Amino acid sequence: MSWPFAAVLAVTERVMDPAKPALAHGSVVRTWGQLKARSDALAGAFVEAGIPQGAKVAHYMRNRPEYLETSAACWKAGLTHVNINYRYTENELFYIFDNADAAVIVYAQEFAPQVAALRPRLEKVKLFVEVSDGGGPAQNFAQPYEALASFGRPAPLGRAGEDDLLFIYTGGTTGMPKGVMWRQTELWAALGGGSPAPGMPPPQTLEAFEEMLRQGQTGMPTLICAPLMHGAGYLIAVNQLLRGGTVVTAEGASFVAEHALDAMQTHKVAVAAIVGDAFGRPLARALEANPGRWDVSATRMVISSGAMWSPEAKALLGKHMPGAILLDTLGSSEVMGMGMSMTPGAAAAGAAPTRFMADARTKVITDDGREVIPGSGELGRIFRGGPIPLGYYKDPEKSGRTFMEYNGARYAVPGDYATIEADGTITLIGRGSQVINTGGEKVFVEEVEETLKTHPAVEDALVFGLADEKWGQAVTAVVETVSPVSAEDLIAHLRQTLAPYKSPKRIIFTAKCPRGPNGKANYEAAKALAAAG
Repeated sequence: MSWPFAAVLAVTERVMDPAKPALAHGSVVRTWGQLKARSDALAGAFVEAGIPQGAKVAHYMRNRPEYLETSAACWKAGLTHVNINYRYTENELFYIFDNADAAVIVYAQEFAPQVAALRPRLEKVKLFVEVSDGGGPAQNFAQPYEALASFGRPAPLGRAGEDDLLFIYTGGTTGMPKGVMWRQTELWAALGGGSPAPGMPPPQTLEAFEEMLRQGQTGMPTLICAPLMHGAGYLIAVNQLLRGGTVVTAEGASFVAEHALDAMQTHKVAVAAIVGDAFGRPLARALEANPGRWDVSATRMVISSGAMWSPEAKALLGKHMPGAILLDTLGSSEVMGMGMSMTPGAAAAGAAPTRFMADARTKVITDDGREVIPGSGELGRIFRGGPIPLGYYKDPEKSGRTFMEYNGARYAVPGDYATIEADGTITLIGRGSQVINTGGEKVFVEEVEETLKTHPAVEDALVFGLADEKWGQAVTAVVETVSPVSAEDLIAHLRQTLAPYKSPKRIIFTAKCPRGPNGKANYEAAKALAAAG
């Protein structure tokens, strides 16, 4: 069954030992007792400030305990989480604040200059809350976070409801960022509904959920390597927190493998959440370069979501974490649970390219509306049935293109193309928004990227199309290497497994492929590298 997050959290707070860690970041540890008291107080402060039920609360900070404390306060006060990408420029920030109709902005002190510069334009904002970094008093227009979180107000009663929402703004790879509107009850179901493990049935009542927690079937110490301001990391954190786990975030302004491994050892992390090769490869290389430095034997599962995870990167990590399950999940901010693939770390070497197991709610549909027959080799888009989001905030046109009906049922269609193998597993080909039309042929960039990364000299690769008089679009690659290799060698490598038209017409070598802090590709920056080179 599905319930709003406030109802789930109330059960979890009642069951969990108040002394058990709920949040950990570096030397800062917040217990379940502290999380309850502080989120109660913050929720009460929002209500006292006149913030109406359903209003949007922008979370403008890096990974830190206050991020999830603010989220918990929102659930209790019947308010809506809005994620803010802290890498955005002033105009991009204003777009998100304004588009989301943010009534509250909770921001880290390091971003005070940006907030101060935007404040005259933020007419919808009723409350600014500044989280101290130890850099002096808060801005004169803002309330100090600690004063609100430590005051001892009780949590507001009767504010949370079945229609409470949670927003996740996408990265805007195909236009301006879009606010994905999830009803919390639907999102809880999509996250597994409190299921103690993948594939296990969820509890059907809150009483059954409470009993499950009392029997010790709780969330586990979980390291979130990606930024909480992106859906991949945030949703795993929320799921673990609501189930009574400990959410651990590594220190630093960006991902540093050594810091993550320090946190895994210190907090005896059972689950590590990463985003594909951008996190998996650095972790593996740090372990390879420092044998015996870290004890990661407590880690039983590494979950990758949000980007494809190559077999080569899995093999590298599995070598050093043979006792862990490497779980590859297929999903996005718009849809979860499209498929998963589990590989034991000890068996990762030599594993075949990832195929995703899917349930009956996942279909692959051709562009002319037919279900793909397993084993046919035919290409189609992935359709995922409910629970799914309501749509995009204030964008019915884009909502209609992504959330559509098929045979009388509503589906989320994020644009991923795939085939279905004879055994029913799904092979992901690529995102339609990134397809290259070269000489009349379609090339999915992910397919070329992943094949490039199978070469031992290649650390990372981004592939895209550039305007070309002859081809319409010329397949182009930006490649990061760990050892010398020529463009000719890479093209020869590609042609061993891919049709010649899929090979790049040009390869640009770079010290670092441009990616965001969540590990996702920055194709615009890659195109700029190509233009400069």
